[in-house]
Amino acid sequence: MSVVADTVLTYLPPKRKQTPSGWLSFNAPCCHYNGHTADTRGRGGLIANADGGVSYHCFNCGFKSSWQPGRNLSKGMKRLMIWMGVPDDTISHVALEVMRENEGMIIESSNSSVSLPVFHTVPLPEDAVKIMDITDFNKYSMNVLEYMSKRHLNVDDTDYYWSPSLAYRDRLIIPFFYENKIVGWTSRTVLDGKKPKYLSEVQPGFVYGLDEQSSKKQFCIVCEGQIDAIHIEGCALGGSEISDQQALLLNRLGKTIILVPDRDKNGSRLAEQAIDRGWSVSLPDWPADCKDIGDVVDQHGRLYALHSIAVSAEESPLKIRLKAKKWFNV
Repeated sequence: MSVVADTVLTYLPPKRKQTPSGWLSFNAPCCHYNGHTADTRGRGGLIANADGGVSYHCFNCGFKSSWQPGRNLSKGMKRLMIWMGVPDDTISHVALEVMRENEGMIIESSNSSVSLPVFHTVPLPEDAVKIMDITDFNKYSMNVLEYMSKRHLNVDDTDYYWSPSLAYRDRLIIPFFYENKIVGWTSRTVLDGKKPKYLSEVQPGFVYGLDEQSSKKQFCIVCEGQIDAIHIEGCALGGSEISDQQALLLNRLGKTIILVPDRDKNGSRLAEQAIDRGWSVSLPDWPADCKDIGDVVDQHGRLYALHSIAVSAEESPLKIRLKAKKWFNV
């Protein structure tokens, strides 16, 4: 039996019944917290699976939650434990044990085991200087500052850089930090139509924003681009694929992972990958012309973007796919 199933079964109400199919029925502890009257008819149901997983469903207020080996402890399962009276320190211990077990699991991909990536420090582009330390206010540096203002990027978001060198003077440089060391960077042109849009130095398996995910955060929002991640203090994949190494780095945070894909064909595939990973997906009811987090920030601000993502997160694959039909217009 897993530590999750063992904990939940330990704190079940003493008055319960077991059905022939293995479900345990008892007075659901969730109804009062979800705006319904307290359950007195044994409408809560829980089953522990052979692999150590556990599923809960309330037939009164409709609350559902589940956990399977290989996944982190979800927000819903943590709430269920709280409502059942599990002490906070016990829940923290269970979440930590689950994270440790997940980190120790061997993931097979393409017939080879996947391990945590190792990142080496790398230099920034030549003559790069922090935006805060610019003294040469010429037309190139001013273009970069105007772009930051247009994209609602604040100088204290992160250590933005600029370089006067020919290859980078029209670009905003965003360093990649891992354990407080610079392990890569991306430079985004501030000129419309200039290609390539990005020049980057990135190591395999890297996830942008990991250093910003403090222990106080209950969830981690994951998106595709670094600027979008900066807006909501989340993480960025740097593309529309989730590699096994990236998944390992994100899962070891021990938080609920909420993916916000871009509103395009690649984003649709990315949402399916998140479902396969057991992550939550957020597809908020944004205006049709908002294709990503940056568009929402431009129209409504950072606070609205963050709140709408948090309240729209779904962990049910069925609900995610139903919402995806409208989100991606498929």
